[in-house]
Amino acid sequence: MNASVKRAIATIDEDAWPAIRYPKAVWDDEGQCWISDVEITEVPDYTAFTSKPKKKQVTARLLVRRVKRPNPDAQVQEQGELFTTYRYHCAFTDSPLTLVDAEKDHRRHAIVEQVIADVKGGPLARLPSGDFQANAAWLAIAAITHNLMRTLGALASTFHTRATTTALRGQLINVPARIARGARRLTLHLPRNWP
Repeated sequence: MNASVKRAIATIDEDAWPAIRYPKAVWDDEGQCWISDVEITEVPDYTAFTSKPKKKQVTARLLVRRVKRPNPDAQVQEQGELFTTYRYHCAFTDSPLTLVDAEKDHRRHAIVEQVIADVKGGPLARLPSGDFQANAAWLAIAAITHNLMRTLGALASTFHTRATTTALRGQLINVPARIARGARRLTLHLPRNWP
């Protein structure tokens, strides 16, 4: 969201925002809520990289998605909103798809990229060596671990279904507990208010 993108968004007419509904809600990290209703539009001839020489500038479509920013103060006081505020998310593309299909394709790419970033930030950040066989084994174990963590998150709660593996490790795996022995039994004492 640079100044050029903000200027392009400001030129969009208020009637040019068709509403769409996601069949599966998407978790929004900034708002800490599930989003299923958004409005989308596009700026058909947006020129990017205008600070570069003319031959490096690119003109294509700027897809813009806006999400209502919830006002928790108005909800607590049971008041209506004085005016609606939005958060904007943009994608720059030359895709020939229709607006709705291009936005759907962008969401699909974003999910895949999030999974790749999650794995790169975890086990793939520590590949064992330059040995191909060791790295292949490490990759197989990383994939199995990632799938098990996703399953654990889905079983734990709706928040953990979309949480990163770092959050899953911190809240579900690395639980501070104490093992006590008594009457030939092991008892696991877990914290009371663990998130």
